[in-house]
Amino acid sequence: MLDVEGLALTPEEAVLLQSPEIGGLILFSRNYESPEQLHELMASIRHQRPDLLVAVDQEGGRVQRFREGFTRLPPMSVLGRRWQDNPSRAIAEAHEIGWLLATELRAYDIDISFAPVLDLDWGRSSVIGDRAFGQSPEGVIELAGGLMAGMHEAGMAATGKHFPGHGWVEADSHLELPVDERDFDAIEEQDLRPFDTLIRRGLDGLMPAHVVYRKVCSAPAGFSSFWLQQILRQRLRFDGVIFSDDLSMEGARFAGGYAERCDRALEAGCDMVLVCNHREGAEEVLQHLQAKAVPASHRVARMRARPAREPDAERLQQSRALAAELIKEA
Repeated sequence: MLDVEGLALTPEEAVLLQSPEIGGLILFSRNYESPEQLHELMASIRHQRPDLLVAVDQEGGRVQRFREGFTRLPPMSVLGRRWQDNPSRAIAEAHEIGWLLATELRAYDIDISFAPVLDLDWGRSSVIGDRAFGQSPEGVIELAGGLMAGMHEAGMAATGKHFPGHGWVEADSHLELPVDERDFDAIEEQDLRPFDTLIRRGLDGLMPAHVVYRKVCSAPAGFSSFWLQQILRQRLRFDGVIFSDDLSMEGARFAGGYAERCDRALEAGCDMVLVCNHREGAEEVLQHLQAKAVPASHRVARMRARPAREPDAERLQQSRALAAELIKEA
């Protein structure tokens, strides 16, 4: 999965997307100007590759790539605070926000948003912070489960991140390689619980963290067969799609150059590797995969969204009013 530079495909990008080794495309804020422009961009992408998995980070709060013309979504921490006062109401609200998030994206033929965040907010990580539903595993399970159910209702698969939990470490894996010094039992008792429970509830995809859990494994989770094979596939019985986190992040430098990062991630158990905001790195990975003739994962096609249906106008209005109410509490 790679990215494109601007508001429209360049001729070079149109050719690039024809490569069968490219299975996905992720959009960013620089790819969005208006609803009309996004419709045109997506039409051109689908013309080149109807089967391409198109993704965006549209979590809400400070991580929302499309804003003007879309409903402003709240940070998930607001739902966490409301859950403490009225759990059943907050779960229902999470469902509606998930439905709204997915419904608005599906109107543009976008398959997935990389959500929900399943990390616990330990009050230590600025890069996670209010993106998390809260510190309580029970609260995260129920609220993320509500969001996931809303996304599913709108025809969108859900991707939990960042396995097995990014909330404890203070460092930002975009800028450095964080190290979590806790032992496996401590991680399992708290951070792993949302992943475990939501896998059993039908979570479709997962994204591992570029974090080293030093007392468990010397490699970051996204490059670790212990975390991805022994724990995720075997112990938690997850058979969905594992996306690497962005291989251009500083936390991925551990694995070497871009070709080496790709190999380490795939060998550890990832189904799809992401290379974003670094075209040379993406092209290096593409050429490497072409030379090795790496077969595509059979799981990735499951993440394609169901055909979008015209949403109920009254429900859409009510969901947008709810989002505005939650924003006021942020």
